[in-house]
Amino acid sequence: MKNRIEEIRREKGIKQEEFARLMGVSRQTISSLETGRYNPSIFLAHKIAKYFEMTIEDIFIFEEEA
Repeated sequence: MKNRIEEIRREKGIKQEEFARLMGVSRQTISSLETGRYNPSIFLAHKIAKYFEMTIEDIFIFEEEA
């Protein structure tokens, strides 16, 4: 699953460390989310979407496997 977290976070001028603190996770978690190495729980995905005032679908791009 791809996402737009880094793009949106940078547009808002928020550093990874600050965003991680706001989301209650480590900076490494945010880094892993942004690089696609980690898929968030539905609770974290919802928290991220709510923070950015967007829908989960606006941030996370689900691609079906072939």
